[in-house]
Amino acid sequence: MTTAPVPLPADHIPPGAAEWRSADARRWLAASPAAWAHPLWAVLALAAGTVWQVAAVPAAPCTTASPCGADWLGMGFAALLLLTLYWVARQPRLALAGLVLLLAGHVTDGGTQALGTPPWLAFVVAAGFAAAGLLHRLSVAARQRALAGEAAGPAAHAVPAAALAFRRGRLSTSVAALLLAVAAFGWWQGQAVADAYEERAARLTPVTGTVVRSDEDGLRVSVPSLERAYDIEVLFPEDFPVDSEVDVLVDGDWVRLVAEPYDIAGWELLVLVALVGGFAFLANAVDGRTRSRWAHHGPLPVLRVLVREGHDDGRTWVYAADDLAAERPLFRFHSLYAVEDEDEGAAPFGAGGGAGGPEDDDEGGAWGREDDLVEELRKVGAVLKGEDPPPPLREAVLYGLPYAGAELVFAARDDEDSPEVSVECSVTAVKPAVPGPFGGRGPGPTAGGQRRPRGRSVDEVAATLAPSTAPRVWGANGVSRAVGVFLLLVQGGGVWALLDDEFTWTSVVPLVGLFFVVSSASTALGWRLTADRDGLWVAGAWRVRHVPWDRVLTVRHRSGGDIVIAREEDTELTLSPVGWAWLERRSGREPAGPRAAEEAYALLRRPELRPAEAAGPGEQGMPVGPLLAAASVLWGAAVLLLL
Repeated sequence: MTTAPVPLPADHIPPGAAEWRSADARRWLAASPAAWAHPLWAVLALAAGTVWQVAAVPAAPCTTASPCGADWLGMGFAALLLLTLYWVARQPRLALAGLVLLLAGHVTDGGTQALGTPPWLAFVVAAGFAAAGLLHRLSVAARQRALAGEAAGPAAHAVPAAALAFRRGRLSTSVAALLLAVAAFGWWQGQAVADAYEERAARLTPVTGTVVRSDEDGLRVSVPSLERAYDIEVLFPEDFPVDSEVDVLVDGDWVRLVAEPYDIAGWELLVLVALVGGFAFLANAVDGRTRSRWAHHGPLPVLRVLVREGHDDGRTWVYAADDLAAERPLFRFHSLYAVEDEDEGAAPFGAGGGAGGPEDDDEGGAWGREDDLVEELRKVGAVLKGEDPPPPLREAVLYGLPYAGAELVFAARDDEDSPEVSVECSVTAVKPAVPGPFGGRGPGPTAGGQRRPRGRSVDEVAATLAPSTAPRVWGANGVSRAVGVFLLLVQGGGVWALLDDEFTWTSVVPLVGLFFVVSSASTALGWRLTADRDGLWVAGAWRVRHVPWDRVLTVRHRSGGDIVIAREEDTELTLSPVGWAWLERRSGREPAGPRAAEEAYALLRRPELRPAEAAGPGEQGMPVGPLLAAASVLWGAAVLLLL
């Protein structure tokens, strides 16, 4: 049903502001970036090329002639790679610069002899693909800007005063400064370790020893000239096999391999993480500050549109001015309210009413404030229960030309009850409302931030169910079984990790925890809910239980992926998990768990639709928990024998 949008007062609509009609908006949306240029594919290609290079070119072993020490340059190169992967999605221009530096670094590090190797060629192809996608996105942004300019026409107006006071980048600047300070501290500490070693090593003469033991605990080196053996911790014991000769530095109880003089891997990791985070936040801060000042550069084109706040994600979704049913969203972004500086004595843009006079303190005013408080508490309670109505569609005026990656300002009323006009500024870039990299259903009537219905009514579900003689069966589908397989892999890896070290009684506690993982995996792999003439059969991880219809209170599906059957004796039977409903929706499938709960509940409320026959053993389901538990025990025994 189409409802009228919340109107924008005429005095807040700039003269000559054009409506963005659906015909023009569809042309704009059609010019969105192509699916192949989605940042995900470029990131995956670059990551795959990097992994191939690392796997194909193993690190050189540590030797006396070429000892392993601090590699700040290599760490910086790794930070640049991670930043480039991030900037591919957020900062196309910085990503292009990062790709150029990465290619130059590869040429400098590998030399001309590496140019013809397959790993290098794969990385070059991945970088070229990423660059093509970035250039395509930039060209699309220019095309969308031109189309929006045509729709806006010649009218241009200054943004509301509140938008001029809006500032961005302060938090990101603070976080960036903190992280870069942490990186500097990590570099200082790591370099201090390296300098201390160099200073001490300069006073000592290396001696030659023989490796008599090499394992994960380190090396045992016998030094004949000192008539003594030393235990030395090393990072790569495989580089020093038994009976090989190594050079060591000895100063009392202080012993170091010349090939592995010190270990600052922890400091290097700290510097890497802090550098990546610091420069990422710094780039966002600079970009945010730059974009927050674009509104100061004179009059901007304006467009009349419709907006709606997302019910679940808080984004602002924008529609064409004549799309009164909100059927086709155009783009989305996150926004924050902008207000004028209070020092100037100005109220927010379009504010109606001022400070209350003495009459506000009378009894009626007090009762009014109490009623307002009760109403606000009621609204909060409705939000927490998920019963609040969807946000209204509102008329708005956009300041600035929208395109993929742009930032905007808009003015609109919050709702029918609010006479004030608020100004909001975007804090994330504009993203066209097009299907994601995995396709799915794409944007539709519910994609504009409206809440997807929590469940169909009994009448709606009953209308889809015809009377049946045979029992109705709902069970695990492909997504649910994929969840089960994933949990089994986690459980198998956990058993291996726990038994990899020496088995102690303390290992029993985590193993007991893994039992619950087996239980969840068993449910995901083989859950079944069967409705027959007498009641519901619930096949879980360990047993099959029957609940007669006259003892069933309700059947519901939780957002976490559980089906709950409540019984008269205030107990519940729970099937958990039964898949990932959100993943099934994203892949264009109907979620099995919510459908089973809705239809079983409909049968509970509509006895005439219940099956006429009783369910046989084959239809009741079979728990797979005992089988998987036995398999887990056998897997644990095999791990103990193999280790």
